[in-house]
Amino acid sequence: MAVQFKQLDRKTPYLLPPSVQDYLPEDHLACFVVEIVEQLDLSAFTDVYSGRGKKPYHPAMLVALLFYGYATGVFSSRKLEKAAYDSIAVRYICANSYPDHDTIATFRKRFLKEIEGLFVDILLIAETMGLLKLGTVSLDGTKIKANASKHKALSWEYANKLEEQLKAEVVELMQKAEEADNATLPEEMNVPEELARREQRLNTIAQAKKKIQARAKERFEREQAAYEEKVERRKCYEEETGKKPRGRQPVAPSEGPLPKDQVNLTDEESRIMPTQGGFEQAYNAQAGVDIETYLIVEQHLSQSPNDKLEVSSTLENLDQLPESLGAVRQLLADTGYFSEANTEKCESAGVEPLIPEKRHHHNLPLKERLAEDQEAPENPTAVAAMKHRLQTKAGREAYGQRKSTVETVFGIIKHVLGFRQFLLRGFDSVQSEWSLVCLAWNLKRIHALKVA
Repeated sequence: MAVQFKQLDRKTPYLLPPSVQDYLPEDHLACFVVEIVEQLDLSAFTDVYSGRGKKPYHPAMLVALLFYGYATGVFSSRKLEKAAYDSIAVRYICANSYPDHDTIATFRKRFLKEIEGLFVDILLIAETMGLLKLGTVSLDGTKIKANASKHKALSWEYANKLEEQLKAEVVELMQKAEEADNATLPEEMNVPEELARREQRLNTIAQAKKKIQARAKERFEREQAAYEEKVERRKCYEEETGKKPRGRQPVAPSEGPLPKDQVNLTDEESRIMPTQGGFEQAYNAQAGVDIETYLIVEQHLSQSPNDKLEVSSTLENLDQLPESLGAVRQLLADTGYFSEANTEKCESAGVEPLIPEKRHHHNLPLKERLAEDQEAPENPTAVAAMKHRLQTKAGREAYGQRKSTVETVFGIIKHVLGFRQFLLRGFDSVQSEWSLVCLAWNLKRIHALKVA
């Protein structure tokens, strides 16, 4: 029996244009994004327009387009422009209009801070939908490449060496210029152009050295304060106990730039950071994830490859969240965040920290897993209390959720959505772009929770 296939007709025109509402099912992510954007206060966007000149696209459409793009792994303005023609979902968002890549890129750059300001508004919508109530937050960081090559970095040592070389070449070129009347120069050599090129490079090196020196000064002041704090702490311990503190004596920091201190000539605010593949020009992107919903409730950016300095910023951001979202009672973080100061800061903020001093071993022996909890120490320090808490069954169970929450979110953002490199440059712009990435993730996650 012959199979009867459905007829395909691409030539008969529509008698009436189809409605864009018929393009997608009601529970599609694009429909959800448009619905959410309609609930947001976009007056900070619309009030900027003067009303003169050509009619602009409405900010609500461009905001929804950026949200949907970042939520589905389409970050480039050129790819978003192409999707306005090729993607049914994007055509629905754009209402059959076709914003070009320059319009999209300019809008994103112009309203970065306003877009960043919508992060908390999305969390409030999740709370209104009954999907979010804060309790335990899992904190971690991930290195994301900057829009700059590590090969465009200039170190203090190489800058001084190159500066000496260029100055010597300038002297040599000046001598050739003086001898030009009596000697024939190579045809390809234009002395004025060669001098101008070297003067420009010397100026660039001078600016780079100033920035390296400024960073070295900031680092020295920070390390000097930490050194004095350690010395004072050891002194107090010795006076209270009559015993010498364990460990090595703290070493005073050295002032001035180190040979390997460097600045990147493309994005000077990015830093060389260790990654799994070696070293990259990158930023340290931080996120605090609610362990019940996998929503990012705190996010910020850091120029430090070390996570120890990020607890303070995290606590400050969590404290600024609206009260209606609930209170953070517990903070989970890996050993990279451990320090006595961070533990005390959490306790002072009313947040119970679970930050191990050393890496926890998986697959504990059966005897240890079934052992009864030991009694809590009397009048413990913040660190001692936390160490005991991590040894209890409840503490081990709570800390065990850290890796499966925040690292899962990072894994999806980087390997499923494909966001591994920032498009923008400069710390403030990159911070806003990271906010957009986290905001888009939250929209994607809220949609999944709503549909489930």
